[in-house]
Amino acid sequence: MAKHQTPLLDQLETGPWPSFVSDIKQEAAHRAANPDGLDYQTPVDCPDDLLGVLELSFKDKETHWKHGGIVGVFGYGGGVIGRYCDQPEMFPGVAHFHTVRLAQPSGKYYTADYLRGIMDIWDLRGSGLTNMHGSTGDIVLLGTTTPQLEEIFFDVTHKMNTDLGGSGGNLRTPADCLGQSRCEFACYDTQDLCHTLTNDYQDELHRPAFPYKFKFKFDGCPNGCVASIARSDFSVIGTWKDDIRIDQDRVKAYVAGEFKPGGGSHSGRDWGKFDIVKEVVDRCPTGCMSYDGAKLSIDNANCTRCMHCINTMPAAVKIGKETGTSILLGAKAPILDGAQMSSLLVPFVVVEKPYDEIKEVIENIWDWWMEEGKNRERVGETMKRLSFQKLLEVTNIKAMPQHVKEPRSNPYIFFKEEEVPGGFAHDEKAYRQRHMR
Repeated sequence: MAKHQTPLLDQLETGPWPSFVSDIKQEAAHRAANPDGLDYQTPVDCPDDLLGVLELSFKDKETHWKHGGIVGVFGYGGGVIGRYCDQPEMFPGVAHFHTVRLAQPSGKYYTADYLRGIMDIWDLRGSGLTNMHGSTGDIVLLGTTTPQLEEIFFDVTHKMNTDLGGSGGNLRTPADCLGQSRCEFACYDTQDLCHTLTNDYQDELHRPAFPYKFKFKFDGCPNGCVASIARSDFSVIGTWKDDIRIDQDRVKAYVAGEFKPGGGSHSGRDWGKFDIVKEVVDRCPTGCMSYDGAKLSIDNANCTRCMHCINTMPAAVKIGKETGTSILLGAKAPILDGAQMSSLLVPFVVVEKPYDEIKEVIENIWDWWMEEGKNRERVGETMKRLSFQKLLEVTNIKAMPQHVKEPRSNPYIFFKEEEVPGGFAHDEKAYRQRHMR
């Protein structure tokens, strides 16, 4: 029998989709039955009390969680998010309900044995509830008590060879897409770059020194499967420098219906005959494509790498061979000054070990941001406050047309007088003489 009546939460189980409420109830029943005979190190009824406090929050229309100060493991300033309930007498099972973040492997590849090992630790020392994966990345272990933190840390590091993830004003756990391990669109090895930078910047990950959080995310191509352009302070997005490759015979095969568009991903219903003009050419955001009935043409100088044509006809249209990455800066959620997407900083850089060019950009940004950033100010907000031009100066990057945010309306770049031949002063009469209508 349920410990708490949850009529409001029960409504979340009535829709067509799986419900987290059902998952918590299932875990509550499992812990109560304890079929494995575990000597639980956290309250047996913590999932039950989690349901109870959530129901109360829905009823009162306010949260009943409070942040009760900093908790963590010795030597680390991040990785654990302290959480306490403000009604401990009513819900003793979640009086402490700390979250532990574990660093996920590059590409989020796991073996079944590894996942079982993590869950054996968490069933014993936590609530048994997880989030795979949070928006930051990480294996998120939901709910444990303060005395168990060091025990969990010892077990995951010594038994599972796994470190804690990031939390607080530090580098958050870097995240990447599957990259070249599985995807033909990947323009660089996302997994190796992510793994290398995770190891190289362990101090920045575990010992908070930044004004606020800083996130790396690595997208292998402009499809953005980890959404780095919207969700990371430092976005690394694969791209190419040369022309899109076109196999004209396979283009004709798509038109003739021999290949299914999108790799058959929309074959669940009959969409009619594939229309290359309507479904590819007319959907090009810059209008740089044309089809004359026999040949597909692309004005590559005006291509913005949106990937639509490649996604629709992957057997006929492929990324270029001169691949690398673009680096963008400043995406964030709407905390202080509204949500914003990353701004292009480095249009193209070849990704080669030991990744010194990328590290130089990162470390120049950090030096500037730690000096100039305000408390709880993301680097995108510092960039917006002090200007993109200042960012270019501190990263030793020259202004170029790709940096212009809104042509003729709101350019990011303003030239200094010494950068303009002859300075800002000019002879008005001579100017008008040269520009007479």
